[in-house]
Order: sequence, then structure tokens, then C-alpha cells
Amino acid sequence: MSKKSVYEIVTENLISKLKEGTAPWAKPWATPEYEASVPTNLVSKKPYRGINQILTWASGHTNPYWVTFKQAKALGGSVRKGAKSTPVIFWSPLFLKNGKRVATKELADTTKFILRYYNVFNLDQCEGIDVEKIKDLPSEDFDPNTEAEAVLENWETRCEIKHGGNRAYYVPSEDYIQLPPREAFQSPGEYYSTAFHEAIHATGHASRLKRSSLTGTAKFGSETYSKEELVAEFGAAFLCATTGIKNTIDNSAAYLNSWIKRLESDPKLALEAASAAQKAADHVLNKTAPIGAKDK
Repeated sequence: MSKKSVYEIVTENLISKLKEGTAPWAKPWATPEYEASVPTNLVSKKPYRGINQILTWASGHTNPYWVTFKQAKALGGSVRKGAKSTPVIFWSPLFLKNGKRVATKELADTTKFILRYYNVFNLDQCEGIDVEKIKDLPSEDFDPNTEAEAVLENWETRCEIKHGGNRAYYVPSEDYIQLPPREAFQSPGEYYSTAFHEAIHATGHASRLKRSSLTGTAKFGSETYSKEELVAEFGAAFLCATTGIKNTIDNSAAYLNSWIKRLESDPKLALEAASAAQKAADHVLNKTAPIGAKDK
């Protein structure tokens, strides 16, 4: 039996969750003390990004902190027997000289990157780790609605956001977002998760990130259309997590089955969409410059 690729491991992980009846990027649970926290490595304090954020969400654990087996041991604790690990991917550099592997970049004439993964465990799967080591929980005065509104207001390259009608969409040719009136939404979470979805679409405009899945011609249901929709789904989820908004992604059987089919037909789709979505979310958060912008 051939060894599974990292793409296959990630895709199978997401498909298994979809078949259980929940989109893993929906983060459907709500735990007040952790609501605003993005999944983070407890030791490095670095938040997981892109597909790793989705994979850790997919585990279903509400505690935002994660450790490797060795990190748990180094912290004086251990991973509970039988605990199921969660994969986290990374790109590992491979240094080559004349086609042969060498030890350092300085000795190499070529550097390639290989997709690899390692396993992590949620803090809830561990024991014996001093909880005082957990830092930076959301402050009591954290207001998700205020935070979400601030993201939209402060987005430096924001297009016009119009309100009215009963549909939500982004119009690339005229570069504007159309949303129903705020009062038409059942909750602030529904409004902001919808607004974030359309904002992620807007980041693909030629004046911003010039994303081919948005700027190219894409028929409804096509591979390009599906990729752009998954970018918007993932990106909105990242922004919801950043601002503490509970995502309101549809979990209907038809919706879930459509993504199962897409992911099964293209093992690379999830990783590629998550990478593009992270860039898009960073752009909305003013962490990246638009196409053609000069460095300040």
C-alpha cells in the first residue's frame, strides 16, 4: 500500500468531518471564555494559520491551545492514553546541490519545499500541565460586534458596501458588496459572517490581490467557481474567529455533500483554498498591500 500524501491526509480529515454532518470550518460551538481565541501552540504562542486553523477546528475541541507530544512532556504533563492527534502541516526546505541533498542553504544551489506534517494534541487531551501557563485569554470587555465592525470600517482598500434587497453578493465589475439590511439578519453573527464572506470575494479584485479564481471567467459549479467559494468560506471563518463572531455556515446535507464531492475529486483543493483565504483575510485586516501598491 502506497503512503498517503499530506494532501490526501488533510482532505480525508475534512471529508470525515463533513460526513459527520458539520462543515469543519463552521466552528459551530460556543465557549464564552475562549470564543475569541484562534487555535494557538501553547509553547510558541504562535496561532495556527490557513488550513491548520481549519484542521484544529475540525477536531471539535473548544480549548484553543495545542501542544506536540514532546511539548506536553517538557511542560511536565502528558497526553492522555488513546487521545487522537490532529495533523498540522508545514513546508520543509530541502537544500540541493547538483541534485543531491546538502545540509545547509549556504551549500546549496537549489532549494525546494516539501509538504510535511506533524501531530498535535489539544490541551483538553492532556493532563498534568499547569493551566497558569495559558495566557492572553479574551478580556471581559471584548465585544465581538464592535470588533467585527471595526474590521470592516478599518479595511484600508474596502470597496463600497451597500444595503438593501434580499440577497448578498459581490459585483467584481463594479467593485461593490451588496447586503440585505442589517435588521433582516436573525443575529449580528449572521450579518458579519455574511459580510466577511463577500469581503473575502472582494479581496480578489484586480486592484487588491488579483486572485485568478475571482478575476477569471468561472461558470456556476465549475472548478474555478468552487475554489473561489471555498476561499470565501475559509476566509470568512478566519475573520469570524479573529473577531469572536460565531460563524453561521449552512450545515444542510446538500451543502455538505457538495463539498464532499469537490474535495474527493481534488485532494489539493483544501490546502490551496486555505492558503488563498489566509492571504485574503490578512488583506482585510490590513496585513498585506494591494497589487501595485508602493512599500511605505
